[in-house]
Amino acid sequence: MTHELRAYLRFLQLEKSLASNSVAAYERDLVRYVGFLGDASCRSFDDVSDDLLSRFLRTLRDVGLSPKSVARSVSAVKGLHKYLAAERITRRDPTGNLELPRTGKHLPDVLSFGEVSAILGAADPAAASAVPMVWRDRAILETLYATGMRVSELTGLTQSNVLAEQQLVRVFGKGSKERLVPIGEPALEWIGEYTRRIRVRLAERKRTNDALFLNARGTPISRVSVWTIVTGYTRRAGIRKRIHPHTFRHSFATHLLEGGADLRAVQEMLGHADIATTQIYTHIDREVLKQQHRQFHPRA
Repeated sequence: MTHELRAYLRFLQLEKSLASNSVAAYERDLVRYVGFLGDASCRSFDDVSDDLLSRFLRTLRDVGLSPKSVARSVSAVKGLHKYLAAERITRRDPTGNLELPRTGKHLPDVLSFGEVSAILGAADPAAASAVPMVWRDRAILETLYATGMRVSELTGLTQSNVLAEQQLVRVFGKGSKERLVPIGEPALEWIGEYTRRIRVRLAERKRTNDALFLNARGTPISRVSVWTIVTGYTRRAGIRKRIHPHTFRHSFATHLLEGGADLRAVQEMLGHADIATTQIYTHIDREVLKQQHRQFHPRA
Protein backbone atom coordinates (compact mmCIF):
# COMPACT_ATOMS: atom_id res chain seq x y z
CA MET A 1 0.00 0.00 0.00
CA THR A 2 2.99 2.29 0.46
CA HIS A 3 3.56 2.36 -3.30
CA GLU A 4 -0.03 3.51 -3.96
CA LEU A 5 0.27 6.12 -1.23
CA ARG A 6 3.44 7.56 -2.80
CA ALA A 7 1.71 7.71 -6.18
CA TYR A 8 -1.18 9.66 -4.65
CA LEU A 9 1.14 12.15 -2.95
CA ARG A 10 2.93 12.74 -6.27
CA PHE A 11 -0.48 13.28 -7.85
CA LEU A 12 -1.32 15.95 -5.25
CA GLN A 13 1.98 17.69 -5.78
CA LEU A 14 2.26 17.52 -9.57
CA GLU A 15 -1.32 17.35 -10.84
CA LYS A 16 -3.16 19.26 -8.14
CA SER A 17 -0.25 21.70 -7.55
CA LEU A 18 -0.75 21.61 -3.79
CA ALA A 19 1.80 23.46 -1.69
CA SER A 20 4.52 21.34 -0.07
CA ASN A 21 3.09 22.08 3.39
CA SER A 22 -0.33 20.78 2.32
CA VAL A 23 1.17 17.63 0.80
CA ALA A 24 3.13 17.06 4.02
CA ALA A 25 -0.09 17.35 6.06
CA TYR A 26 -1.82 14.79 3.79
CA GLU A 27 1.18 12.51 4.13
CA ARG A 28 1.09 12.58 7.94
CA ASP A 29 -2.61 11.70 8.02
CA LEU A 30 -2.33 8.96 5.41
CA VAL A 31 0.79 7.34 6.86
CA ARG A 32 -1.18 6.97 10.10
CA TYR A 33 -4.08 5.47 8.12
CA VAL A 34 -1.87 2.98 6.27
CA GLY A 35 -0.24 2.06 9.58
CA PHE A 36 -3.66 1.37 11.07
CA LEU A 37 -4.59 -0.84 8.10
CA GLY A 38 -1.36 -2.79 8.48
CA ASP A 39 -1.97 -3.32 12.21
CA ALA A 40 -5.43 -4.61 11.29
CA SER A 41 -3.84 -7.20 8.94
CA CYS A 42 -5.24 -5.40 5.88
CA ARG A 43 -2.82 -5.92 3.00
CA SER A 44 -4.61 -4.08 0.18
CA PHE A 45 -6.75 -0.97 -0.23
CA ASP A 46 -9.25 -3.27 -1.97
CA ASP A 47 -9.78 -5.04 1.37
CA VAL A 48 -10.89 -1.91 3.24
CA SER A 49 -14.42 -2.40 4.61
CA ASP A 50 -17.02 -0.13 6.20
CA ASP A 51 -16.28 -1.77 9.55
CA LEU A 52 -12.56 -1.08 9.18
CA LEU A 53 -13.23 2.59 8.38
CA SER A 54 -15.50 2.89 11.43
CA ARG A 55 -12.77 1.39 13.62
CA PHE A 56 -10.26 3.87 12.19
CA LEU A 57 -12.58 6.77 13.06
CA ARG A 58 -12.95 5.47 16.63
CA THR A 59 -9.17 5.20 16.88
CA LEU A 60 -8.71 8.82 15.88
CA ARG A 61 -11.16 9.93 18.56
CA ASP A 62 -9.66 7.59 21.18
CA VAL A 63 -6.18 9.09 20.77
CA GLY A 64 -7.65 12.50 21.59
CA LEU A 65 -7.61 14.24 18.21
CA SER A 66 -9.81 17.33 17.98
CA PRO A 67 -12.92 17.18 15.77
CA LYS A 68 -11.16 19.43 13.26
CA SER A 69 -8.14 17.09 13.10
CA VAL A 70 -10.40 14.06 12.73
CA ALA A 71 -12.28 15.77 9.89
CA ARG A 72 -9.02 16.62 8.13
CA SER A 73 -7.82 13.01 8.43
CA VAL A 74 -11.13 11.65 7.10
CA SER A 75 -10.96 14.08 4.18
CA ALA A 76 -7.46 12.82 3.37
CA VAL A 77 -8.63 9.18 3.44
CA LYS A 78 -11.62 9.95 1.20
CA GLY A 79 -9.35 11.74 -1.28
CA LEU A 80 -6.96 8.80 -1.40
CA HIS A 81 -9.68 6.22 -2.07
CA LYS A 82 -11.36 8.43 -4.66
CA TYR A 83 -8.03 8.68 -6.51
CA LEU A 84 -7.39 4.92 -6.31
CA ALA A 85 -10.85 4.13 -7.71
CA ALA A 86 -10.59 6.76 -10.47
CA GLU A 87 -7.21 5.35 -11.54
CA ARG A 88 -8.66 1.80 -11.40
CA ILE A 89 -6.03 0.79 -8.89
CA THR A 90 -8.89 -0.48 -6.71
CA ARG A 91 -12.25 -1.92 -7.73
CA ARG A 92 -14.33 0.53 -5.69
CA ASP A 93 -14.27 3.50 -3.31
CA PRO A 94 -15.25 2.25 0.19
CA THR A 95 -15.59 5.77 1.59
CA GLY A 96 -18.76 6.68 -0.32
CA ASN A 97 -20.88 6.53 2.84
CA LEU A 98 -18.19 7.98 5.12
CA GLU A 99 -19.32 11.40 6.34
CA LEU A 100 -17.02 14.13 7.58
CA PRO A 101 -17.44 14.73 11.34
CA ARG A 102 -19.15 17.95 12.32
CA THR A 103 -16.58 20.41 13.59
CA GLY A 104 -18.84 23.34 14.47
CA LYS A 105 -18.09 26.96 13.70
CA HIS A 106 -14.91 28.32 15.22
CA LEU A 107 -14.55 32.08 15.28
CA PRO A 108 -10.86 32.96 14.93
CA ASP A 109 -9.22 35.43 17.29
CA VAL A 110 -8.88 38.95 15.93
CA LEU A 111 -7.11 42.10 17.03
CA SER A 112 -8.77 45.45 17.49
CA PHE A 113 -7.38 48.30 15.40
CA GLY A 114 -5.84 49.72 18.59
CA GLU A 115 -4.03 46.44 19.26
CA VAL A 116 -2.75 46.28 15.69
CA SER A 117 -1.45 49.84 16.01
CA ALA A 118 0.27 48.97 19.29
CA ILE A 119 2.04 45.97 17.75
CA LEU A 120 3.14 47.99 14.72
CA GLY A 121 4.31 50.80 17.00
CA ALA A 122 6.39 48.36 19.05
CA ALA A 123 8.62 47.88 15.98
CA ASP A 124 9.94 51.43 16.21
CA PRO A 125 13.45 52.09 14.80
CA ALA A 126 13.71 55.19 17.03
CA ALA A 127 13.20 53.21 20.24
CA ALA A 128 16.21 52.66 22.47
CA SER A 129 15.47 48.93 22.57
CA ALA A 130 15.19 48.59 18.77
CA VAL A 131 17.04 45.63 17.26
CA PRO A 132 19.17 46.02 14.10
CA MET A 133 16.55 44.21 11.99
CA VAL A 134 13.69 46.41 13.16
CA TRP A 135 13.23 47.93 9.69
CA ARG A 136 12.60 44.49 8.22
CA ASP A 137 10.37 43.47 11.13
CA ARG A 138 8.20 46.57 10.78
CA ALA A 139 7.90 46.02 7.01
CA ILE A 140 6.77 42.42 7.63
CA LEU A 141 4.16 43.42 10.21
CA GLU A 142 2.85 46.23 8.01
CA THR A 143 2.63 43.90 4.99
CA LEU A 144 0.76 41.19 6.91
CA TYR A 145 -1.88 43.65 8.09
CA ALA A 146 -2.08 45.67 4.86
CA THR A 147 -2.65 42.66 2.60
CA GLY A 148 -4.04 39.84 4.76
CA MET A 149 -1.70 37.39 3.07
CA ARG A 150 -0.81 34.02 4.59
CA VAL A 151 2.62 33.63 6.17
CA SER A 152 3.62 31.14 3.44
CA GLU A 153 2.67 33.76 0.85
CA LEU A 154 4.73 36.40 2.65
CA THR A 155 7.85 34.22 2.84
CA GLY A 156 7.52 33.53 -0.88
CA LEU A 157 7.15 37.19 -1.79
CA THR A 158 9.75 38.60 -4.19
CA GLN A 159 10.79 42.18 -4.93
CA SER A 160 9.24 41.93 -8.39
CA ASN A 161 5.90 40.93 -6.80
CA VAL A 162 5.60 44.39 -5.26
CA LEU A 163 4.05 46.74 -7.83
CA ALA A 164 4.69 49.96 -5.95
CA GLU A 165 3.40 52.37 -8.60
CA GLN A 166 0.08 50.54 -8.81
CA GLN A 167 0.02 49.97 -5.02
CA LEU A 168 -0.55 46.26 -5.60
CA VAL A 169 1.15 43.04 -4.54
CA ARG A 170 1.18 39.91 -6.69
CA VAL A 171 0.49 37.00 -4.32
CA PHE A 172 0.79 33.30 -5.10
CA GLY A 173 -1.55 31.35 -2.85
CA LYS A 174 -2.63 27.75 -2.43
CA GLY A 175 -2.20 25.70 -5.58
CA SER A 176 0.06 28.47 -6.96
CA LYS A 177 -3.04 30.53 -7.75
CA GLU A 178 -2.13 34.15 -8.44
CA ARG A 179 -4.06 37.16 -7.20
CA LEU A 180 -3.44 40.91 -6.99
CA VAL A 181 -3.97 42.50 -3.59
CA PRO A 182 -3.94 46.24 -2.85
CA ILE A 183 -1.28 47.44 -0.43
CA GLY A 184 -1.37 50.86 1.18
CA GLU A 185 1.28 53.57 1.17
CA PRO A 186 2.41 53.00 4.81
CA ALA A 187 3.37 49.37 4.11
CA LEU A 188 5.08 50.36 0.84
CA GLU A 189 7.07 53.06 2.64
CA TRP A 190 8.30 50.59 5.26
CA ILE A 191 9.20 48.08 2.56
CA GLY A 192 11.17 50.81 0.81
CA GLU A 193 13.01 51.79 4.01
CA TYR A 194 13.85 48.15 4.77
CA THR A 195 15.06 47.55 1.21
CA ARG A 196 17.37 50.57 1.25
CA ARG A 197 18.68 50.23 4.80
CA ILE A 198 18.86 46.48 5.38
CA ARG A 199 18.11 44.28 2.40
CA VAL A 200 20.84 45.68 0.15
CA ARG A 201 23.43 44.70 2.74
CA LEU A 202 21.91 41.27 3.44
CA ALA A 203 21.62 40.43 -0.26
CA GLU A 204 25.40 40.76 -0.70
CA ARG A 205 25.94 37.66 1.42
CA LYS A 206 23.96 35.02 -0.50
CA ARG A 207 21.98 34.34 -3.65
CA THR A 208 18.49 35.45 -2.66
CA ASN A 209 16.56 34.66 -5.87
CA ASP A 210 14.87 38.08 -5.52
CA ALA A 211 13.19 37.10 -2.20
CA LEU A 212 11.93 40.27 -0.52
CA PHE A 213 12.25 39.41 3.17
CA LEU A 214 15.63 37.99 4.20
CA ASN A 215 17.08 36.71 7.45
CA ALA A 216 20.38 37.83 8.97
CA ARG A 217 22.26 35.28 6.82
CA GLY A 218 20.88 36.76 3.61
CA THR A 219 18.57 33.86 2.77
CA PRO A 220 14.75 33.99 2.49
CA ILE A 221 13.05 34.30 5.86
CA SER A 222 11.25 31.23 7.23
CA ARG A 223 7.71 30.80 8.55
CA VAL A 224 9.10 30.14 12.03
CA SER A 225 11.04 33.42 11.98
CA VAL A 226 7.91 35.37 10.99
CA TRP A 227 6.05 33.67 13.85
CA THR A 228 8.83 34.73 16.27
CA ILE A 229 8.71 38.32 14.98
CA VAL A 230 4.94 38.55 15.46
CA THR A 231 4.92 37.06 18.97
CA GLY A 232 7.93 39.13 20.03
CA TYR A 233 6.43 42.51 19.12
CA THR A 234 3.06 41.45 20.51
CA ARG A 235 4.70 40.96 23.90
CA ARG A 236 6.53 44.30 23.58
CA ALA A 237 3.17 45.96 22.94
CA GLY A 238 1.89 44.52 26.23
CA ILE A 239 -0.77 42.36 24.56
CA ARG A 240 -1.33 39.05 26.33
CA LYS A 241 -3.46 37.35 23.66
CA ARG A 242 -2.00 34.39 21.82
CA ILE A 243 -1.20 36.06 18.51
CA HIS A 244 0.31 34.44 15.43
CA PRO A 245 0.81 35.64 11.83
CA HIS A 246 -2.61 34.33 10.73
CA THR A 247 -4.23 36.61 13.34
CA PHE A 248 -3.24 39.55 11.15
CA ARG A 249 -5.09 37.90 8.25
CA HIS A 250 -8.21 37.45 10.38
CA SER A 251 -7.96 41.06 11.58
CA PHE A 252 -7.46 42.36 8.02
CA ALA A 253 -10.68 40.70 6.84
CA THR A 254 -12.70 41.63 9.93
CA HIS A 255 -11.70 45.30 9.84
CA LEU A 256 -12.55 45.53 6.14
CA LEU A 257 -16.03 44.09 6.70
CA GLU A 258 -16.61 46.25 9.77
CA GLY A 259 -15.74 49.24 7.60
CA GLY A 260 -18.36 48.26 5.02
CA ALA A 261 -16.29 46.36 2.44
CA ASP A 262 -18.10 44.03 0.05
CA LEU A 263 -17.85 40.35 0.98
CA ARG A 264 -16.90 39.34 -2.57
CA ALA A 265 -14.07 41.88 -2.60
CA VAL A 266 -12.72 40.51 0.68
CA GLN A 267 -12.97 36.98 -0.72
CA GLU A 268 -10.88 38.06 -3.71
CA MET A 269 -8.24 39.72 -1.54
CA LEU A 270 -7.96 36.69 0.76
CA GLY A 271 -7.79 34.26 -2.15
CA HIS A 272 -10.65 32.08 -0.88
CA ALA A 273 -12.01 29.67 -3.51
CA ASP A 274 -15.36 29.44 -1.71
CA ILE A 275 -17.17 32.50 -0.34
CA ALA A 276 -18.44 30.33 2.52
CA THR A 277 -14.90 30.44 3.92
CA THR A 278 -14.98 34.24 3.90
CA GLN A 279 -18.41 34.36 5.55
CA ILE A 280 -16.89 33.33 8.89
CA TYR A 281 -15.81 36.96 9.23
CA THR A 282 -19.40 38.17 9.06
CA HIS A 283 -20.02 36.07 12.17
CA ILE A 284 -17.10 37.82 13.86
CA ASP A 285 -18.64 41.17 12.90
CA ARG A 286 -21.91 40.16 14.57
CA GLU A 287 -20.00 39.06 17.66
CA VAL A 288 -18.52 42.57 17.89
CA LEU A 289 -22.03 44.05 17.64
CA LYS A 290 -23.30 41.76 20.40
CA GLN A 291 -20.34 42.65 22.61
CA GLN A 292 -21.08 46.35 22.13
CA HIS A 293 -24.74 45.71 22.95
CA ARG A 294 -23.86 43.84 26.15
CA GLN A 295 -21.43 46.56 27.20
CA PHE A 296 -23.55 49.64 26.60
CA HIS A 297 -27.24 48.71 26.54
CA PRO A 298 -28.87 49.10 30.00
CA ARG A 299 -31.12 46.06 29.49
CA ALA A 300 -28.55 43.78 27.84
